[in-house]
Amino acid sequence: MSLRNTAQRWGAVSQLLHWGIVALIAWMAWLGLTMVDMPPTPAKINTYALHKSVGLTLLALVVVRLAWRLYAGAPAPVAGTPPWQARIASLTHVALYVLLLGIPLSGWLFNSAAGYPLQWFKQFNLPALTGQDEGLAELAINIHEWGFWALLALVALHASAALYHHLFQGDDTLRRMLPGHRPQP
Repeated sequence: MSLRNTAQRWGAVSQLLHWGIVALIAWMAWLGLTMVDMPPTPAKINTYALHKSVGLTLLALVVVRLAWRLYAGAPAPVAGTPPWQARIASLTHVALYVLLLGIPLSGWLFNSAAGYPLQWFKQFNLPALTGQDEGLAELAINIHEWGFWALLALVALHASAALYHHLFQGDDTLRRMLPGHRPQP
């Protein structure tokens, strides 16, 4: 398998970044949804710190993924895909990238505006994006939370479309993002 993307299939680097980010998003969703209901203990503080560190890691991976996509290109739409479906897929990918960048940045902005320190896995501190500002903190956390739900909806749409193409169209849309699978002749 090629490291770079080809006209027919996503390469190994794109696949690794795609599935790694999917796994981290699933973990982040679980962390984010469970940490808010935890009692105020050191475990809650540690869970919030973990959520922030993984979020920063996701932000970095999404930047790498976007840079790789710009460098390596993307496969052409599967032969026979109607233009309206290709357009919706492109718009969905743009929206996914906007959310995958915006959600961690809004979390960082909330953290800064709320006056909390931000560390990456207790290794180093990151700078605040802004000074303390209660109104900005409230706006940022709302963007963070609503962005998560929008991301969840888009991911469900994205996965459903891939499964639809696989199960009902019988084309390579899903297979070309799966490691080890070869496109059908």
